[in-house]
Amino acid sequence: MSKNSPLQARTEQDAFGPVEIPAERYWGAQTQRALTVFQVGEERFPAEVIHAFGLQKIAAARANRRLDALPPDLAEVIEAAASEVRAGLFDQHFPLPVWQTGSGTQTNMNANEVIANRANQMLGQPLGTRAPVHPNDHVNRSQSSNDSFPTVMHIATALAVRDRLQPALAVLRAALEDRATVFADVVKIGRTHLMDAVPMTMGQAFDAFARQIGHGIDRLEATGPRLRSLPQGGTAVGSGLNAPAGFDVAFCEEASRLSGLDFTPNPSKFEGMAAHDALLEVSGALNVIAASLIKIANDIRFLGSGPRCGLGELILPDDGLTSSIMPGKRNPTIAEVVVQVAFQVIGNHATISAAAASGNFELNVAKPVLLHNLLQSIRLLADVAQVFAQRMIQGIEVDRRRLKSNVDNALLRATALNPILGYDKVVEITVKALRDDVTPRDACIALGFLSAEDYDRHVGTGP
Repeated sequence: MSKNSPLQARTEQDAFGPVEIPAERYWGAQTQRALTVFQVGEERFPAEVIHAFGLQKIAAARANRRLDALPPDLAEVIEAAASEVRAGLFDQHFPLPVWQTGSGTQTNMNANEVIANRANQMLGQPLGTRAPVHPNDHVNRSQSSNDSFPTVMHIATALAVRDRLQPALAVLRAALEDRATVFADVVKIGRTHLMDAVPMTMGQAFDAFARQIGHGIDRLEATGPRLRSLPQGGTAVGSGLNAPAGFDVAFCEEASRLSGLDFTPNPSKFEGMAAHDALLEVSGALNVIAASLIKIANDIRFLGSGPRCGLGELILPDDGLTSSIMPGKRNPTIAEVVVQVAFQVIGNHATISAAAASGNFELNVAKPVLLHNLLQSIRLLADVAQVFAQRMIQGIEVDRRRLKSNVDNALLRATALNPILGYDKVVEITVKALRDDVTPRDACIALGFLSAEDYDRHVGTGP
């Protein structure tokens, strides 16, 4: 890479005139102009977007070469430069904020310029020459920002789901399934309306949690066919102007080889560029997962509340953190992190919904904010699922003494006697047990409804 001092500058020319660019930077005139225009916020696209652009430009160069739309020597050097972008070697040369043109044009041009400059450098030319490799004529050949950016949105999302989120959710589901097995014989009192109900097992509670996460994984997988349908080849408005026949098929074949995912051409490029329903569908699946996590985390922290004055049925692992004023206090911090992440994902889904609805005629013009929020949701859910599984779920134990006491004293265990005594007599049992502060077993015997042996036979000790 260039050894020029950061204080030096080079001058590049574009359609609007000369532009000064820091000499050591690989971006070009359009990126530099955008830097002076979009001075909004500090949010930047994560590296995975830049790497996905590298993959997209490799696939485009290969497709152009296959279709004789690019000379082999130029296609080869573009692919080599784009491969370095995909590998993360040029992340620092993508400085633009998320807050830019709604088509993502500036980030697409950023990629075109970096790859063109690096390709020319590989051919022995200085940065800024725009020859023999031109950012628009060659790196962007057969493409438009309007089809390339949404294609990158799909690629980056599909890779993040496959490589990051699905494995993390699988770890969480496995941890919950393990606790369901370990607690299969541990009887607890179920609760409805936050009040005591009839018995069940702690294993059944954890099995329900595991199934929620499993259904979340299934919902994510169900979005796959539409997520892997790419609009590349639509160019400016979806008609494919300036792209050779078969470019969409060739591109998807190359993208599939590069990624290991089965990408297919969207049969309606107009739909893929003007609407982002497939990405909204992914966010919807994430929204359900977030809601599931809130339910699971809240149940666990309430069941573990105490240690002496709460429910105290679960023993939560110690994370080593405590209160700033109350010595030795232990809090369910991991569960609180899970809930906060879920709140963020639910909020992101609202933003993504509004952004996905922002297609005006042939182009959605809220692509950057949609992608930013979607990838943040994926990243946060993946991270928190791992932390939840490893720092809390795997270490949870039960307080068998507390559970036995709760079960023995639970009034509504007597519900099992409805078929034997009838509803009204069971009401008498529960009222007497509550009034006299005795177990329903003792109340039933005192009322003369059943002997101790008959009570135990009908009610038992299980759920």
